[in-house]
Amino acid sequence: MTEKMLTFHSGSREETVELGRKLGRLLKEGDVIALSGELGSGKTCMTKGLALGLGVPENEVVTSPSFTFMIEYEGRETLYHMDVYRLEHLSDFLGTGLDEYLGHGGVVVLEWADRWPEILPDHTLSVTFVILGDDARALSFCARHARAVEILEGLERAISRME
Repeated sequence: MTEKMLTFHSGSREETVELGRKLGRLLKEGDVIALSGELGSGKTCMTKGLALGLGVPENEVVTSPSFTFMIEYEGRETLYHMDVYRLEHLSDFLGTGLDEYLGHGGVVVLEWADRWPEILPDHTLSVTFVILGDDARALSFCARHARAVEILEGLERAISRME
Protein backbone atom coordinates (compact mmCIF):
# COMPACT_ATOMS: atom_id res chain seq x y z
CA MET A 1 0.00 0.00 0.00
CA THR A 2 1.25 3.48 -0.90
CA GLU A 3 1.14 6.01 1.93
CA LYS A 4 2.37 9.55 2.48
CA MET A 5 1.87 11.91 5.40
CA LEU A 6 2.83 15.58 5.66
CA THR A 7 2.10 18.37 8.10
CA PHE A 8 2.02 22.02 7.14
CA HIS A 9 1.72 24.95 9.50
CA SER A 10 -0.49 27.95 8.81
CA GLY A 11 -0.19 31.19 10.74
CA SER A 12 -3.33 32.83 9.40
CA ARG A 13 -6.63 32.30 7.62
CA GLU A 14 -5.03 33.77 4.49
CA GLU A 15 -2.26 31.15 4.59
CA THR A 16 -4.85 28.39 4.96
CA VAL A 17 -6.80 29.75 1.99
CA GLU A 18 -3.59 29.94 -0.06
CA LEU A 19 -2.67 26.36 0.84
CA GLY A 20 -6.16 25.35 -0.27
CA ARG A 21 -5.72 27.26 -3.54
CA LYS A 22 -2.50 25.37 -4.28
CA LEU A 23 -4.23 22.09 -3.48
CA GLY A 24 -7.26 22.98 -5.59
CA ARG A 25 -5.08 23.54 -8.66
CA LEU A 26 -4.01 19.89 -8.44
CA LEU A 27 -7.48 18.37 -8.18
CA LYS A 28 -9.46 16.72 -10.93
CA GLU A 29 -12.81 15.05 -11.37
CA GLY A 30 -13.41 12.24 -8.89
CA ASP A 31 -11.03 13.49 -6.21
CA VAL A 32 -12.26 13.50 -2.61
CA ILE A 33 -10.82 15.67 0.17
CA ALA A 34 -11.82 14.71 3.73
CA LEU A 35 -11.52 17.50 6.31
CA SER A 36 -11.54 16.89 10.06
CA GLY A 37 -10.96 19.11 13.07
CA GLU A 38 -12.82 20.96 15.74
CA LEU A 39 -15.13 23.92 15.12
CA GLY A 40 -13.21 26.97 13.93
CA SER A 41 -10.09 25.04 12.98
CA GLY A 42 -10.01 26.17 9.34
CA LYS A 43 -11.95 23.60 7.34
CA THR A 44 -14.07 26.18 5.53
CA CYS A 45 -11.05 28.46 4.96
CA MET A 46 -9.32 25.54 3.27
CA THR A 47 -12.41 24.94 1.15
CA LYS A 48 -12.45 28.61 0.07
CA GLY A 49 -8.93 28.11 -1.23
CA LEU A 50 -9.82 24.82 -2.91
CA ALA A 51 -12.66 26.58 -4.71
CA LEU A 52 -10.29 29.31 -5.93
CA GLY A 53 -7.79 26.69 -7.11
CA LEU A 54 -10.58 24.94 -9.00
CA GLY A 55 -11.44 28.17 -10.80
CA VAL A 56 -14.55 29.15 -8.87
CA PRO A 57 -14.85 32.94 -9.36
CA GLU A 58 -13.32 34.98 -6.52
CA ASN A 59 -16.59 36.88 -6.00
CA GLU A 60 -18.40 33.60 -5.24
CA VAL A 61 -18.87 33.39 -1.48
CA VAL A 62 -17.87 30.01 -0.10
CA THR A 63 -19.63 29.25 3.16
CA SER A 64 -20.10 26.17 5.29
CA PRO A 65 -23.15 24.15 4.22
CA SER A 66 -23.99 23.21 7.82
CA PHE A 67 -27.74 23.56 7.31
CA THR A 68 -28.05 22.54 3.65
CA PHE A 69 -25.46 19.71 3.86
CA MET A 70 -24.07 20.50 0.39
CA ILE A 71 -23.33 23.52 -1.78
CA GLU A 72 -22.26 23.13 -5.40
CA TYR A 73 -19.77 25.55 -6.99
CA GLU A 74 -18.90 25.72 -10.68
CA GLY A 75 -15.28 26.06 -11.72
CA ARG A 76 -12.83 24.10 -13.86
CA GLU A 77 -14.38 21.12 -12.08
CA THR A 78 -17.62 21.18 -10.11
CA LEU A 79 -16.93 21.43 -6.37
CA TYR A 80 -19.36 19.62 -4.07
CA HIS A 81 -18.79 21.09 -0.60
CA MET A 82 -20.42 18.92 2.06
CA ASP A 83 -20.75 19.40 5.80
CA VAL A 84 -22.14 16.58 7.92
CA TYR A 85 -21.78 18.26 11.33
CA ARG A 86 -25.52 18.26 11.96
CA LEU A 87 -26.09 14.65 10.92
CA GLU A 88 -26.21 12.23 13.83
CA HIS A 89 -25.90 8.81 12.21
CA LEU A 90 -24.48 7.23 9.09
CA SER A 91 -28.04 6.37 8.06
CA ASP A 92 -28.82 10.12 8.08
CA PHE A 93 -25.93 10.72 5.69
CA LEU A 94 -26.97 7.87 3.43
CA GLY A 95 -30.57 9.12 3.53
CA THR A 96 -29.52 12.47 2.07
CA GLY A 97 -28.03 10.76 -1.00
CA LEU A 98 -24.74 12.63 -0.53
CA ASP A 99 -22.80 9.37 -0.66
CA GLU A 100 -23.61 9.19 -4.38
CA TYR A 101 -21.27 12.14 -5.01
CA LEU A 102 -18.19 10.49 -3.48
CA GLY A 103 -15.75 9.85 -6.27
CA HIS A 104 -18.33 10.01 -9.06
CA GLY A 105 -17.67 13.29 -10.84
CA GLY A 106 -16.59 16.70 -9.73
CA VAL A 107 -14.46 17.21 -6.65
CA VAL A 108 -15.93 16.44 -3.23
CA VAL A 109 -14.83 18.22 -0.07
CA LEU A 110 -16.37 16.68 3.03
CA GLU A 111 -16.18 18.54 6.35
CA TRP A 112 -16.39 16.40 9.53
CA ALA A 113 -15.26 13.40 7.47
CA ASP A 114 -13.91 11.64 10.57
CA ARG A 115 -17.47 10.82 11.63
CA TRP A 116 -17.82 7.94 9.15
CA PRO A 117 -14.44 7.19 7.57
CA GLU A 118 -15.76 3.89 6.24
CA ILE A 119 -17.80 5.71 3.56
CA LEU A 120 -14.78 7.44 2.05
CA PRO A 121 -13.30 6.07 -1.19
CA ASP A 122 -9.79 4.62 -1.02
CA HIS A 123 -8.38 7.52 -3.05
CA THR A 124 -9.47 10.14 -0.48
CA LEU A 125 -6.90 12.69 0.69
CA SER A 126 -7.51 13.35 4.40
CA VAL A 127 -6.64 16.60 6.16
CA THR A 128 -6.80 17.01 9.94
CA PHE A 129 -6.76 20.52 11.40
CA VAL A 130 -5.34 21.21 14.86
CA ILE A 131 -5.64 24.62 16.52
CA LEU A 132 -2.23 25.77 17.80
CA GLY A 133 -3.14 29.33 18.75
CA ASP A 134 -5.29 32.29 17.69
CA ASP A 135 -4.94 31.77 13.93
CA ALA A 136 -2.12 29.20 13.94
CA ARG A 137 -3.00 25.74 12.69
CA ALA A 138 -1.28 22.45 11.97
CA LEU A 139 -2.73 20.75 8.90
CA SER A 140 -1.85 17.05 8.69
CA PHE A 141 -2.36 15.44 5.30
CA CYS A 142 -2.68 11.68 4.93
CA ALA A 143 -2.70 9.89 1.57
CA ARG A 144 -3.17 6.12 1.40
CA HIS A 145 -3.73 5.63 -2.31
CA ALA A 146 -1.67 6.37 -5.42
CA ARG A 147 -3.94 9.24 -6.55
CA ALA A 148 -3.95 10.88 -3.11
CA VAL A 149 -0.16 10.49 -2.88
CA GLU A 150 0.18 12.10 -6.31
CA ILE A 151 -1.88 15.09 -5.14
CA LEU A 152 0.09 15.41 -1.91
CA GLU A 153 3.44 15.24 -3.71
CA GLY A 154 2.21 17.93 -6.11
CA LEU A 155 1.25 20.12 -3.15
CA GLU A 156 4.64 19.56 -1.55
CA ARG A 157 6.36 20.67 -4.79
CA ALA A 158 4.11 23.74 -5.12
CA ILE A 159 4.91 24.82 -1.58
CA SER A 160 8.65 24.20 -1.88
CA ARG A 161 8.75 26.42 -5.00
CA MET A 162 7.25 29.25 -2.94
CA GLU A 163 9.77 29.01 -0.06
